[in-house]
Amino acid sequence: MEPFDPTTHPHRRYNPLTNTHILVSPHRTKRPWLGQTEPAEPSNLPQYDPACYLCPGNTRAGGKVNEMYTSTVVFENDYAAVLPPPGPVAPLAAHPLLTAEPIQGGCDVVCFHPRHDLSLPTLSLSDVENIVDEWTRVYMRRGTEPGIEYVQIFENKGAMMGCSNPHPHSQVWSLSTVPTLPAKELASLHNYASATHVRSGVPTGPDGHACLLCEYVHHELSVPEDEGRLVTANEHFVALVPWWAYWPFEIMVLPHKRHISSLVHFTVDEKRAFADIMSRVTKRYDNIFSCSFAYAMGVHQRPLPPRQDDDGMYVQDADDIAHLHVHFEPPLLRSASVRKFLAGFEVMAEPQRDLTAEQAAKRLRNCSEVHYLLAAES
Repeated sequence: MEPFDPTTHPHRRYNPLTNTHILVSPHRTKRPWLGQTEPAEPSNLPQYDPACYLCPGNTRAGGKVNEMYTSTVVFENDYAAVLPPPGPVAPLAAHPLLTAEPIQGGCDVVCFHPRHDLSLPTLSLSDVENIVDEWTRVYMRRGTEPGIEYVQIFENKGAMMGCSNPHPHSQVWSLSTVPTLPAKELASLHNYASATHVRSGVPTGPDGHACLLCEYVHHELSVPEDEGRLVTANEHFVALVPWWAYWPFEIMVLPHKRHISSLVHFTVDEKRAFADIMSRVTKRYDNIFSCSFAYAMGVHQRPLPPRQDDDGMYVQDADDIAHLHVHFEPPLLRSASVRKFLAGFEVMAEPQRDLTAEQAAKRLRNCSEVHYLLAAES
């Protein structure tokens, strides 16, 4: 029997954050594709679009007029997925299997920049820092509202990810409960901290307890580059294709020098480094197929910002076990027009991928951090 080779033999990988598995089938990367192709994302958008609901001075779909903003701006979503309290009381369930839980909260839109034709990879570093500042402010404001238990920052980029407007923007949804995926991650982080001994030299979580993601990133940094999953890094953050990645070019961004629980815990240098790594990751994404690369991005951190004492210092609590990280989940697979679909076995059994995490990381490492549009101009 030939020895196992993860680059050619099918195998399952474990995701310790969600306690799930993924089937990896690297031998299928050569199969032909005669299925659906997607239209390319436009790369020649105007700087201002009079029909855009998010451009400065334009009237939104709900009738409100945007201010003539010159930097990052926030407003409440005109078509929010959840509504502010007080909400109705749910009727008694007709059967214990048919329960409904009322949800309240709010939804905000964060416009990155007044220019319609820019996006995270083409914005200046100072503009990306402004976005991080705005995310932090919304997280603090919404996270201290009565009844709010969780704040989710996310971005849908590209029509194939369901983005209804190409103007650069993200969203922040605030809910009266912790949603399913972050709840799973937080439970795994808590379980790991209570059951694992700290290894020497590895950053730790609150009170010196082991942190699953501190341990994970410490290991990834020790793997030789040609065998590993690291894509890029700076002084405080790394971007890597996780061992358990599902999407073809999935990336996780996380701090590697110390345990950081939320955006509000950043130092000035860490905030700048976070903006830098977000810019570098998205430039590599656009460069891999020379297109505006679609993705879903989300920040996972403490459900709510920490409480402050009378001296303005953050008070540590159980939620500090959260280790801030960013998920980038892009659908493109073989080219700018061929995407991965969630279907068949993946819907009925478990997630599956062909390209290994190591192969994806190598392709991303080989991409330039000079945006292809700027490279073409020079």
